[in-house]
Amino acid sequence: MVEKEKKNLEYAAHVLGILSIVQSLFYPLLGFILGVIGLVFSFKQKTLLSKRAKILNIIGICVSIVLFVLVLLISIKYPSIFSGVLS
Repeated sequence: MVEKEKKNLEYAAHVLGILSIVQSLFYPLLGFILGVIGLVFSFKQKTLLSKRAKILNIIGICVSIVLFVLVLLISIKYPSIFSGVLS
């Protein structure tokens, strides 16, 4: 019988964690999505790198949520700021 190879998802989770932090500064929704995908990948492995990836992904998710709420509150309080964006 041929044994199935274990997928090395901890590297992908680590890269997605870094990308989620960076993208959450510019596009909070994209940072949130990348963080959730990376968090799912990091739960499938039990290595030291996957533990670090979990931390990075959680940080990326938190930063993107905070920035998304901040942008939402600013756009509600000052709607004239974003009036030139849509026209």
